[in-house]
Amino acid sequence: MSTSPDLSLSALRPSRPSPSLEAARGVARTAASLGGRALFVGGCVRDALMGRECHDFDVEVHGVTPETLLPALAERWPLDEVGESFGVVKLKGLDVDVSLPRRETRLGEGHRDFAVDSDPFLSPAEAAARRDFTVNAVMADPLTLEVIDPHGGVEDLRNGVLRHVSRHFSEDPLRVLRGMQFLARFPFLAPAPETIALCSSMSQSALPRERIAAEWEKLLVGGAAPSRGLEFLRQCGWLRFYPELAALPGCPQDPTFHPEGDVWTHTLLALDAVPALRTGIRSDDLTVALAVLCHDFGKPSTTARGDDGRIHAYTHELAGVEPARAFVLRLWNQRKFADLVATLVRLHMRPVPLVIEKAGDRAWRRLAVDAGRLDLLAGVVECDIRGTTPAGGNPDSHESLWIVREFRERIERLAIQREAPRPIVLGRHLIARGMKPGHDFGPILDACYDAQISGEITDEATGLSFLDNYLSSTRRQ
Repeated sequence: MSTSPDLSLSALRPSRPSPSLEAARGVARTAASLGGRALFVGGCVRDALMGRECHDFDVEVHGVTPETLLPALAERWPLDEVGESFGVVKLKGLDVDVSLPRRETRLGEGHRDFAVDSDPFLSPAEAAARRDFTVNAVMADPLTLEVIDPHGGVEDLRNGVLRHVSRHFSEDPLRVLRGMQFLARFPFLAPAPETIALCSSMSQSALPRERIAAEWEKLLVGGAAPSRGLEFLRQCGWLRFYPELAALPGCPQDPTFHPEGDVWTHTLLALDAVPALRTGIRSDDLTVALAVLCHDFGKPSTTARGDDGRIHAYTHELAGVEPARAFVLRLWNQRKFADLVATLVRLHMRPVPLVIEKAGDRAWRRLAVDAGRLDLLAGVVECDIRGTTPAGGNPDSHESLWIVREFRERIERLAIQREAPRPIVLGRHLIARGMKPGHDFGPILDACYDAQISGEITDEATGLSFLDNYLSSTRRQ
């Protein structure tokens, strides 16, 4: 777990301010010249208090009407007014959002069912009360760096507490999922008991799928300790919205192979191995993280005690395919994406015996045909191994990690990390031999590709030789 932050604002005092920081200060000077006051709000203050470098800045302007503020800003910066109806404008080409304090009135159950009215004369305390967590409700003056903390966010940061700001928190259920990903991204924070209790009374049923998926992506792709966010969902009772996850706590495993405990515990440990394997390619990182999250979804339906008295979950990798696909489709509704995750779940048990049994190249090429992305499968297998408790408790000393190393070395040698071998013998080769395209092409090309996977065909010359022999033998038949 991370240590508590140093709670300085040094990140807002860089020796070489970025253009965005300089512009944010310029907004503050403009507001002051109009008789108002601008304040840094939200994530940039939170991150600065934690000693993290700030790249984008939210500035809230008090005491100036939009009719006065916007023309003054437009004299210095081109504005993107896409959020103007919500009292937000962006400085084009810069990571600066400028907003006015606003009141929100709930009109319905949906995430967007609010009436939003800008009110530049709200006090900072009233404006901050609409925010989600106290650590996000701390403000700072861009010019003096005076900290304004009406809801105790600095103290909560110091004590490592994630606490909701006010009763208004319950008006937007998305905030529960924001809490989930915050806890994963900032592992030194722990949820306040009263926040857990409030979240337990809320429901995600009216939330749009894309907003739910966005918060899950922040956990899976950006979380330093994703398990912290999932455990928060369990504490809040929100696993009820994710039946595939709800089935994991309490599902037993053989302690010989899984001394860490039940399937839920194993999944959390495996998921916490994901951050070290991220590549920075969003789609790849999200795919691996989801496959790790889903890899044992088949265990609840297959776990049983065998005649030997031990706990088994035979074929759980196959039973997990449809639950994994259903989970991904509910959040992202992208069938190819869901199919890839489901494929990794289905195949996550195959590499280990191939390595242990020293399988030949054909078996590895065949796995590449089935998986498509063996580099992603390698990540899932490694996280699965790291999700068990090794002797001594050090995940880097796990005795089975040699399997992953050999797996990666083998697929690199065969150049099948990112795709299966491309067919060498193609339809044009059959046409060159006087054949007309038709149903006969399929079996012939399949035979050639199978020979390529087996190693009989290694280049075009050996491929055409095999093809000619194959055609000759079939004609004789």
